[in-house]
Amino acid sequence: MIRVSIFDDNDSLRETLALVFDATDDLIVTGQYPNALDAVDAVRRDQPDVILMDIDMPGRTGIEAVQLIRQRTSQPKILMLTVFEDVERIFAAISAGAVGYLLKKTPADKIIDAIREVKAGGAAMTPSIAMKVLEAFRPGHDKQSKPSEFLLTEKEKDVLLRLVEGDSYKLIAHHCQISMGTVRTHIVNIYEKLHVNSKSEAVAKALKTGMFR
Repeated sequence: MIRVSIFDDNDSLRETLALVFDATDDLIVTGQYPNALDAVDAVRRDQPDVILMDIDMPGRTGIEAVQLIRQRTSQPKILMLTVFEDVERIFAAISAGAVGYLLKKTPADKIIDAIREVKAGGAAMTPSIAMKVLEAFRPGHDKQSKPSEFLLTEKEKDVLLRLVEGDSYKLIAHHCQISMGTVRTHIVNIYEKLHVNSKSEAVAKALKTGMFR
């Protein structure tokens, strides 16, 4: 049996999916939650093989939850299930550790197929999302977001690179030989210049634009 946990603040959708999954021969729902505030504890308790994670939830975004789950648990496979189709969130989710990205309009049987696919070691995306990812890597796709236009200072680039490498603020301070307060100041400036609101979005934008290629 594939153990599945669902994090989504849409009660109707969450409960419907749970009923559909429990009616299959090889899926069992081990937990369903309206937010991701206690996601790490829930995952440790439920031990799911696959997680369905919404993005826009109260208190903590699904992307932030993915990062925490990947860092602090046995790392189950995580599928994003969301209404958002923008490239920034797609890349942020993948950078955080998601192995799939599905839209909520995806039919239930396709979601079930995706769960089986990622449990078997594959990746799963709604076709329109896969096209957006491919488009993002085509030459000249994001001409308005060239790395040179972000106007990051050399120190800000160093800090951003450390974020991409997955360093904590403490490690960034050590590697860049600056204080924790200075790290936070640089990160605030990076967010403003990249027009992002979180670490995962900053990392995603750096990867998408080829800043460190």
